[in-house]
Amino acid sequence: LANPQTWINAATQIFFSLGLGFGSLIAFSSYNHHNNDFEKQAVIISLINSGTSVFASIVTFSIYGFKATFNYEKITLKRIYILKYRNKILKSKNSESIEGDPIIIKYRFTVVTTNYILLYDMININTMAVEGTGLAFIVYSEAIKNMPLSQLWSVLYFIMLLLLGMGSMLGNVTAIITPLADIKLLSRLVCLLCLLLGFGFTSRSGNYWFTIFNEYAATLSLLFIVFLEVISVCYVYGLRRFERDIEDMLGHRPNWYWKVMWAVVSPLLLFSLFIFYIINYIQGGTPTYQAWDKDLHLKCI
Repeated sequence: LANPQTWINAATQIFFSLGLGFGSLIAFSSYNHHNNDFEKQAVIISLINSGTSVFASIVTFSIYGFKATFNYEKITLKRIYILKYRNKILKSKNSESIEGDPIIIKYRFTVVTTNYILLYDMININTMAVEGTGLAFIVYSEAIKNMPLSQLWSVLYFIMLLLLGMGSMLGNVTAIITPLADIKLLSRLVCLLCLLLGFGFTSRSGNYWFTIFNEYAATLSLLFIVFLEVISVCYVYGLRRFERDIEDMLGHRPNWYWKVMWAVVSPLLLFSLFIFYIINYIQGGTPTYQAWDKDLHLKCI
């Protein structure tokens, strides 16, 4: 919890799950009536979003626990096999002829090789398959493969991923298409452009492009955009004018909690996260890709 990167990742996840900074919430809210109770809806959406995140974390760490237990049992069986093989060799050899025996040398080579393979597997899992595409398509897939009724869980899981991706893109694309709704040609061009951009992520180098967009195009820009939105509403447009607009729509002004969060807490948190991100980026050294880390690969070899 003392690591700023943890809070940066958490904030980015909230931005993605709530659609903050993308314009999707503004696009959807533009279809509401003038007197719609958006205050109540904002609270409900936030609670549902947090509850969904907690539920998803329970499922995620349950999958981690299942996979860890399965890997531990698998490694234990390998070690038991090696120990049985060693005892069998030692019983068939005299203690004086063990040193220099080619079978013993082969056994020791097998033990060392097996340990390096296990070490490589553990490093590979810890560095590549704990977030993003690694979590979704490697950790979950391997865990589901070893569950009872694996075919059923696999179908349900990937249908869920498909619907999740479609739902996310519908909100993001709606934010762009809504202002262009009166010009049908431009709306279709937006969808065509998204399709063409999506082809890059399905190529052999797609994971590299995904890492670039995820690490540099999404996090920093979202922090900056949301920070500017809060500053613009509270200090450029004016908090009092914003309160009068809310009173005109809801019939009452927002209470002190909303005003404190808008004017003080949210700008400070966003600005702090933005500074932490810049400092972490400067101190992080040369950027690396999760898909390929040359130094880590050489260490494993």
